[in-house]
Amino acid sequence: MRLIDIGANFTNRKFSNDLPQTIKRACEANVEQMVITGTSLKGSKRAADIASEYPQKLFSTAGVHPHDAKDCDDNTITVLEKLAQKEQVVAIGECGLDYNRDFSPRPVQQKWFIAQIELACKLQLPLFLHERDAHDDFIDILSDYKKNLPKAVVHCFTGTEKELDRYLQMDYYIGITGWISDERRGKHLWKIVKKIPENRLMVETDSPFLLPRNIKSRPKSGRNEPAFLPFVVKSLARSLQKSEEEVAAITTSTAKEFFSI
Repeated sequence: MRLIDIGANFTNRKFSNDLPQTIKRACEANVEQMVITGTSLKGSKRAADIASEYPQKLFSTAGVHPHDAKDCDDNTITVLEKLAQKEQVVAIGECGLDYNRDFSPRPVQQKWFIAQIELACKLQLPLFLHERDAHDDFIDILSDYKKNLPKAVVHCFTGTEKELDRYLQMDYYIGITGWISDERRGKHLWKIVKKIPENRLMVETDSPFLLPRNIKSRPKSGRNEPAFLPFVVKSLARSLQKSEEEVAAITTSTAKEFFSI
């Protein structure tokens, strides 16, 4: 069983002391490739640097999360475009809209979301997308670029059936995390993930966040890491009524195609 984690936040300080060991544990758990999420200019540079140390094992994205949109300036897109030229950088993002926390003003989020969409269209690189409580504006903005938009994945999908239907109508890919193992918040996902076509389905940890709740011996730190991706696959397999090996094969094939890795 071979797996690809499409979203690992290795630039987070929680990985600052044991990243090599974390990567080793992931490989031992059959997570053979991982995509490091870039969420700011500094973070995207760091993500690319880390990925360069593990060729063909680690890759990265280059983007600015809506939380950090307030820190963007006239140089932001130039820097992201330069980063995107690196071999290990396989997508633009994490970008999008987050009206749940509103750490950046909404008009500012929208401005820099649009700028990153336009960059992805220019470079024809995939988009790694983030959306929280902003579905209508999110779709409206993306719809303006439908003709030129490259492949796009809605990372860490936790939304409603109606929202999923809309994303699938637009041919987006869907990233599923340990949220699906959470009987308190993720119960609705068990039903609706069945709607996701096999060639649109991927898995991720979003580590160090979203530790799967189906881990029997949970780490005291509460930190998630790519080695726990098989627990996401386990819950997803139960929901889809497929074997874990089937889900692993499906999601790995889709991730390879999406990121061209």
